[in-house]
Amino acid sequence: MSPLTSPPAATSTVTLGLCSYTHDSSAALLVGGELVGFVEEERLSQVKHTRAYPARAVDWLLVEAGLTPDDVGVLAYNFHGPRYLGALPGTIGMLGSAATRGRLLPRARSFVKVAARTVRRTVALQRMFPSARIAPIVHHRAHQLYAFAASGWESAAVLIVDSLGETQTTTIAAARQRVPGRPQVRTLHALHDPASLGYAYGAVTEHLGWRRGDEEGTVMALAALGDPARFRSLFATGIRLTPDGFTLDPSLFLLRVLSSAYPRLSTRFADATCPPRDPSAPVEQVHRDLAAALQERADTVMTHLARCAHARTRARRLCVGGGVATNCVSIGRIIEAGIFEEVFVPPAPGDAGTAIGAAAAAHLDGNDTPLSGITRACYLGPSFRDGDLDLSPWPGLTARPVPGDEAEFLAEQLAGGCIVGLFRGRVEAGPRALGNRSILASPLQPGVVERLNATVKFRESFRPFAPMVLAERAADYFTLGQQAPFMSMASGVTELTRQRIPAIVHANGTARLQTVTHDGNPFMHAVLAAFARRTGVPVLINTSLNVKGKPICGTPPMALDCLASSGLDALLLEGRWVTK
Repeated sequence: MSPLTSPPAATSTVTLGLCSYTHDSSAALLVGGELVGFVEEERLSQVKHTRAYPARAVDWLLVEAGLTPDDVGVLAYNFHGPRYLGALPGTIGMLGSAATRGRLLPRARSFVKVAARTVRRTVALQRMFPSARIAPIVHHRAHQLYAFAASGWESAAVLIVDSLGETQTTTIAAARQRVPGRPQVRTLHALHDPASLGYAYGAVTEHLGWRRGDEEGTVMALAALGDPARFRSLFATGIRLTPDGFTLDPSLFLLRVLSSAYPRLSTRFADATCPPRDPSAPVEQVHRDLAAALQERADTVMTHLARCAHARTRARRLCVGGGVATNCVSIGRIIEAGIFEEVFVPPAPGDAGTAIGAAAAAHLDGNDTPLSGITRACYLGPSFRDGDLDLSPWPGLTARPVPGDEAEFLAEQLAGGCIVGLFRGRVEAGPRALGNRSILASPLQPGVVERLNATVKFRESFRPFAPMVLAERAADYFTLGQQAPFMSMASGVTELTRQRIPAIVHANGTARLQTVTHDGNPFMHAVLAAFARRTGVPVLINTSLNVKGKPICGTPPMALDCLASSGLDALLLEGRWVTK
């Protein structure tokens, strides 16, 4: 999107939404209710999951809109500090349990500390934007509004499942949009900490030797290689279903204290499973089995929560958000259960997306102007179409213009076996590369998964790769039965897929697919069609343009670093073919 050509609107209609100071910092800007853009700070700063104030993201948004900080009328922050104090009354009821009694005082202190710190942050933001009204938004409300507004539906149930938002961990809401662009979301039911699926999944991720808050997806992938029966009863006890949700057993999952100095799992959990795995230690069968049991229980809990959402709303459709919504296997299980006619996950379901939700909430609270530009939008960040390409910092790289039709050229290279980085157009929102900052490969090449993991991505050998498919051909290869535009759902596969492209099938018989339409991404749709004409298969492997431990490449220098330091064969960067 080019800078706005009309004069800046009155400051009251300029709303800046922020996710900041926790993890996955991001910013979104609404002008007159229209979403100008959104980007995660990590895509510009090169610091994955950064907690820093999103200075680069904010600067880009204001320049994109032709505005200054003084033009911001409302600054929406994605947490409401005083709401953390809601955890205090609940501590009284925990005094009778030996499993929780010892943590009650540090827990209470930590929630008071975070409440005060969150309020101080809003005061600091006020100094940065002196003309703006600061609007703290309840965290789950930001998740809910974004998930529903992005769907474009007139009505739906909304299920948010994460680790913690103030005190809420799970919410079920009914959403309606009687007037286009004026979504309304009403919370019907909430679970509060310590009942947190995100907390439990992160705790076991850390126990297994991966980074909590970053590598839960690795544990989800590892789960396909294990036997859940070994620890099934442990998780049935540890994460127990209730008629309206679930609870955690505090003798296994220790009561949360908002400090990294306090472990999340008990010695009883380790005694019943295995000692904590050092990240450099080999992965053993016990680790695979533990991951499998965890994932199976997460699937059961998420499906149960979806049934609870349907029972309370009787809605035909479901929107899912929060960090746990990035668990594509659990989302696939909800779809397979047939509880709803259709399920939607927004492109940025985790905390980063709450920058959009917070901005939307603040705008709706103070303006009659409808929202626009949020529905099904995922290509929302900066683009770099103009400017010269200076390769002097990368003396081993050369560039030339792409000859002829760009989509046909790329399809030809992929069909020939090249693994290609693609940097084109605006940066995607959310954790998945969706064809603008992607690494693409042919699923027909022998050993392609092994090569991608070992020499391109530098990650664990058991990690699968996601397919992207022409939406109109998806049913030939996948059994999901609905569109999956944001690569957020694991689907079963057909016999044709098993025979023709087994490389995209994970050990559990699923694939996390992205369905590509002409309207959604015209260029990638053309590439897939051209690849299909050459090979007979309308499917490509699509993974994010990065290596393990680094964020998705949001700028040309980041993409060129990725090419120079990895096993990529080439990079298609805004019409230029860059090779080593």
